[in-house]
Amino acid sequence: MPSLKFGSIDVDPPVVLAPMAGVTDAPFRVLCGSFGGGLFVNQMVTARALIEGNKATWELARFDEAEKFRSLQLYGTNPEDMGEATRILVGEGLIDHLDLNFGCPAPKVTRQGGGAALPVKRNLLRSVLRSVVSAAQSESGDSVPVTVKFRMGIDDQHLTYLDTGRIAEDEGATAVALHARTALDHYGPPARWEAIAELKQAVRSIPVLGNGDITSADDAVRMMNFTGCDGIVVGRGCLGRPWIFAELEAAFASRDMPEPPNLGGVAAVIRRHVDLIEKWQLSTRDCSVRLVSFRKHLAWYLKGFPVGGEIRRMAGQVSSPEDVYRLLDGLDVDAPAPTGAAGFNRSHSNPLRRVALPHGWLDDPEEDGALCGAVEGTISGG
Repeated sequence: MPSLKFGSIDVDPPVVLAPMAGVTDAPFRVLCGSFGGGLFVNQMVTARALIEGNKATWELARFDEAEKFRSLQLYGTNPEDMGEATRILVGEGLIDHLDLNFGCPAPKVTRQGGGAALPVKRNLLRSVLRSVVSAAQSESGDSVPVTVKFRMGIDDQHLTYLDTGRIAEDEGATAVALHARTALDHYGPPARWEAIAELKQAVRSIPVLGNGDITSADDAVRMMNFTGCDGIVVGRGCLGRPWIFAELEAAFASRDMPEPPNLGGVAAVIRRHVDLIEKWQLSTRDCSVRLVSFRKHLAWYLKGFPVGGEIRRMAGQVSSPEDVYRLLDGLDVDAPAPTGAAGFNRSHSNPLRRVALPHGWLDDPEEDGALCGAVEGTISGG
């Protein structure tokens, strides 16, 4: 299978780790990359916050020295701000690839006209893309590849994915990725892979990637065969299962599939994950290592294993590496991988009741972006 190219970047196998708020930090990206190849994207950062020098945002935008490609997702609604943030990132040589977020369904993002809400405004979308692609050109004449990730639309009455793909292609995006659900779907109903196939037919000159319901290597191969897409984006399917990247690499290379780890193997991965977090946090010269945000990872790692209520209670209370090690010492390392573990739900799974939007947002898709009232804010990390 041919490799995927984003400008001068070879993505081989054609696999991308989806940027996920509070998940795809540097330790997790490095861990995933240790299992197999692909492109591992940092979580969303906000253009306005970068420009203002927000310390927390710039901390999110850091990369580990072990990362082969520095890939970042940028969010914003103002074309000038998006261009300025891009110029800073590219001009200072801080990134190798930039992804634009037009798919986030979080209410705090869409109610400001961002994320999955923005493609409704076609002129604003075009202006943002034009500004970013232009700013991604370095003074030397090289360019940082810009890709675009989006959903099918707001809901079934406001589908925008074909227009979004064509506009991205026209404005110089290097590739597009479709999460085959609407914002209203959130993560509830099955992803509609037929929409990815439609987008592939509509966008011919740049790669089209598919996202949604890829929880195994078999899913990835089926999606590519069904849709004709050029690559796949893995999101929730890697939560608690970073070894899926080894499975994907094996599948695309037509090699034998590695066996899923038993509980002892999972415990070893957990220790590696904690070690990476320790190294990363201590690089900030903070003498204490806090693992409160690691609790969700522990729950995902242990999903489906018969560990008992006490271990799960401990997993929900860890705050230090020592807490995690004590928990691991109490595991039955010989417990086999649970049947069907790849398909277990590990995150959001319900549709939204409604999509939060600015007042009158759906009234006029041709409304000039300068007049539509979009407000970027300083939300970073989702």
